[in-house]
Amino acid sequence: MKENYLHTDITGKILKAFFKVYNTLGYGFLEKVYENAMLIELRKMGLKCSNQLPIKVFYENEKVGDYYSDILVEDKVIVELKAIEALAPEHETILVNYLKGTEIEVGLLLNFGPKPQYKRRVLTKEYLRGLKK
Repeated sequence: MKENYLHTDITGKILKAFFKVYNTLGYGFLEKVYENAMLIELRKMGLKCSNQLPIKVFYENEKVGDYYSDILVEDKVIVELKAIEALAPEHETILVNYLKGTEIEVGLLLNFGPKPQYKRRVLTKEYLRGLKK
C-alpha cells in the first residue's frame, strides 16, 4: 500500500483483520457473523469501532431515508461487508453513497465470498465540494 493514501494506517489494519477473519471462518456465513468477528478483531487491534451507523439521506434539504453502514472505524473509515459470490459495481456505488452522505472520506468494501475481495474508495472533501457546485 502506498503511504500517501488517506488513512493507510487504519485501512491496513482493517485489511489485516479482514484476512484473519476470512482465514479463520472461511466462506458461507451470514454478513452479521463476519461483522461481529470483524468488530472483535478490530477492537483487539486497539481501534475504535461502531456498527450499524445510521446515515441520513437528503433530497433538496429534506430527509428522504436512512442507510446503515456496517462498521465505522476510528470515525474515519466506513467498512461495508458482503458475503456473496462476487462484488458487483452496485456494491461499490452503495459504498460511495455512504461516503457522500457523511463527512467520511474513506471506505472499504469487504467481501467474504468464495474468494476474499476488497475495494477501497476515497471521496475527498475537495472532490465533494466540486460535485455540489
